[in-house]
Amino acid sequence: MPNGAVIEAARVLVAADKFKGSLTAVQVAERVTAGLREAAPGVTVEAIPVADGGDGTVAAAVAAGFERREVRVTGPLGEELRAAYALRDGTAVVEMAEASGLQHLPPGVFAPLTATTYGSGELLRAALDAGARSIVFGVGGSATTDGGAGMLAALGARFLDAEGQPVGPGGGGLRELATADLSGLDARLAEADIVLASDVDNPLTGPKGAAAVYGPQKGAGPEDVAVLDTALVHYAGVLETAIGSRAARLAGSPGAGAAGGIGYGALVGLGATFRPGIEVMLDVLGFAPALSRATLVITGEGSLDEQTLHGKAPAGVAAAARAEQIEVIAVCGRLALSAEALNKAGIRRAYALTALEPDPAVCMAEAGPLLERLATHIARDFLL
Repeated sequence: MPNGAVIEAARVLVAADKFKGSLTAVQVAERVTAGLREAAPGVTVEAIPVADGGDGTVAAAVAAGFERREVRVTGPLGEELRAAYALRDGTAVVEMAEASGLQHLPPGVFAPLTATTYGSGELLRAALDAGARSIVFGVGGSATTDGGAGMLAALGARFLDAEGQPVGPGGGGLRELATADLSGLDARLAEADIVLASDVDNPLTGPKGAAAVYGPQKGAGPEDVAVLDTALVHYAGVLETAIGSRAARLAGSPGAGAAGGIGYGALVGLGATFRPGIEVMLDVLGFAPALSRATLVITGEGSLDEQTLHGKAPAGVAAAARAEQIEVIAVCGRLALSAEALNKAGIRRAYALTALEPDPAVCMAEAGPLLERLATHIARDFLL
């Protein structure tokens, strides 16, 4: 029940990412809003669900007013599936995880050497067919480590073995690559403004590359990682022969290793420009105008930890709010940051579900109601 009058002119902006495995960003916003209004019925709340380019990016764009479009594409294992992108006024938001993400693999099944990004290329082509001339290409949550070769093949590139036949799918197939021909790429790509939106800045290969850092998440054992890294080095070398030194330079550039190297494919083949995903998405979602109306911002994600501080959505939201001298509160399932680290990131205080329910399994299962309860605490601490 309300325990006092709402601070005059209080306006709350809820700009949180998903709680992975429990709540979408839209559901997080709904639950926080409900809790705030339960404790402070007079409060004005505006919600902008956010994403950093990974899974949930299309949903965030749709919540911001983009139109959801669905098409049939090739999944990471070669199966047909339905994938979505978002479109508004000639701008498309394309999420590679929709076509080539881990969520499309059966439980316990991985294909580290053969999973393909072909469907991501089909999704980009569908956006071009729909008239998109500006594309935000969000990458993350991939099941693949093929350097974006599958994506480029779907858009007209040719990757051939010594016999002149197309190489097999996935990063493993790149071991047999003899020649690459990008001349057949969809001509509309050259006219489109494509932004590679990612929360990671890894290079394509090496100890910090796509295979070494992210391969194990996709089922790659040590031998698989070695095979994939060698194959990606070879792939970049063949592309250097095909298009010149730009291919080698881009292999070491920030974002090339994103989502199993699809970042490299986007940089080298699509002419994409790399930008931190949360910065891009805040622009696309209209965050700045909403921020100008707010007196308090609530952000968050499932786990607030060291990764949060390196390009994740809450850090981006907090940085933007701090620049405007607007106070930021965070909500999360699990809190693994000190008060000092939060303060440096521009977050005054964080509220975790585990403070209400110490059992992580219960937190996951009951995240919605628990989050509403946290929001009532925030209202009482900051709005009443």
